[in-house]
Amino acid sequence: MSFQAYLDNIEEKTGKTPKQFIAEAKKKKLTESKDIIAWLKEDYGLGLGHARALDYVIRKGPNFELKHTTGTHRDASGTLKLGGKPRKSKTVKKK
Repeated sequence: MSFQAYLDNIEEKTGKTPKQFIAEAKKKKLTESKDIIAWLKEDYGLGLGHARALDYVIRKGPNFELKHTTGTHRDASGTLKLGGKPRKSKTVKKK
């Protein structure tokens, strides 16, 4: 699973975008990895892998070293999209 896929999966599970988690962590004044991970696991029921992915984004931002360029773990770039998954627009059928 790619790094971006982890974040998209978290959004599907919680209904919150990474930006919303960043804002909430800032409001709670969470800055240490152990505290952020504990909060995400306790309040949102996230597993360790998903909590670590969000912890990274909360503490370090959207940029990361791109290591996987092929296979199932690849990301399109070394910059994550934090505003949430693109929404499918609903088309209205005309009668």
